[in-house]
Amino acid sequence: MKSNLKNAILLGILLIGFNVINAQSRDLDNYRKPDQRGVNVFETPKDTVSTFDEVKVRIGGASTIQYQALDHENSGVVPLKEIGANFNLATANLDLDVVLYDGVRMHLRTYLSSRHHPEPYVKGGYIQIDKLDFISEGFAENLMKHVTIKIGHMENNYGDAHFRRSDNAETIYNPFVGNLIMDAFTTEVGAELYYQCDSGFLGMVGIANGKLNQSINKSGEYTGGASFLAKLGYDKQLNDDFRFRLTGSLYNTGYVPSSYLYSADRTGSRYYGVMIPATATADDFRSGRYNPNLKNSITAIMFNPFLKYQGLEFFGTIENAKGNATGATERTAKQFAGELVYRFGNNENFYIGARYNKVDSEEASGENIEITRTQLGAGWFMTKNILMKLEYVNQKYDGYSATSALDGGKFNGLMAEAAISF
Repeated sequence: MKSNLKNAILLGILLIGFNVINAQSRDLDNYRKPDQRGVNVFETPKDTVSTFDEVKVRIGGASTIQYQALDHENSGVVPLKEIGANFNLATANLDLDVVLYDGVRMHLRTYLSSRHHPEPYVKGGYIQIDKLDFISEGFAENLMKHVTIKIGHMENNYGDAHFRRSDNAETIYNPFVGNLIMDAFTTEVGAELYYQCDSGFLGMVGIANGKLNQSINKSGEYTGGASFLAKLGYDKQLNDDFRFRLTGSLYNTGYVPSSYLYSADRTGSRYYGVMIPATATADDFRSGRYNPNLKNSITAIMFNPFLKYQGLEFFGTIENAKGNATGATERTAKQFAGELVYRFGNNENFYIGARYNKVDSEEASGENIEITRTQLGAGWFMTKNILMKLEYVNQKYDGYSATSALDGGKFNGLMAEAAISF
């Protein structure tokens, strides 16, 4: 009897929750929509029109799963783990977006299921301020027509590639299955100030504390430090057919114990189990990616051109990162990537595309390595919230020593991905 009563109460709560979700307006002010409408959106749009009425909670999320059929091989000196074709772990996100006041919104993302963590954990959250009416109505109104302020423990806005990458289960913006080989992504406590002009020019400056895992503890060398971020660009729909965007971004750290710019994503690579030695006792959740491990002080610069003419779009990445451990010789890692995507059909709900990605890097061991990847993809937006993808990937490794599992390494094959985002 108690069990039946408990189930009835739970069912009632769920039904009330679904009614609230269905009744609420799903679109918010100055907000990147988490569906097909958010594709090719970068910084959150800036609009002075307000729909604020009262505190509003938007519950959203995403779920993604892949079917993987990849093969891998190397020179044979270091045997690799055997892999076969099957489904990968299904990943899931939970998003809470809360309109707290006119022009003030909070965002919080929780990874419910990810490759590295079996338990849910918070990715991060921030407050976005587009108006200062909470100080007094109309305060700095003319300035705030162009300014946005973000404060929190959040994904730093370095480069434009992170706007197109898969963020655990949020994969609907990415026309491919995998992210870039050298995947620039980190979450740090900080603040960012944006200025977006009607003419298309935009700028951003930000500062963060340079740490992925927050702590006040001191052990050995001081664990403080800071990251400085900046972005300058131009983004304009020049006519009905042609859009042009070009940005340059900077990420610089003073001394930090270890910079996480290329290793902070603990949700894992989408290419499961590739190039892992047979003797490894644990899964390398970043398999298929490359971390230059530049350690303490990093200066990274990224340029991203984006051109879209009718259904044809090009997105490029040119990146140069320098740094190393204190006292060691400075090393450099370079990355180049180009994506060509053609979208067609009603509301551009179909697309085909290709990406070429190359990394050249100096290892701490003295090796000069090169990694190249080719991806061929196709996708179908069944609805604005459901995307089906198919990808062929071919990745090769050169320059590694004979004692490395990556010596003469390569992996290739097919990936299929189903993505839901709402």
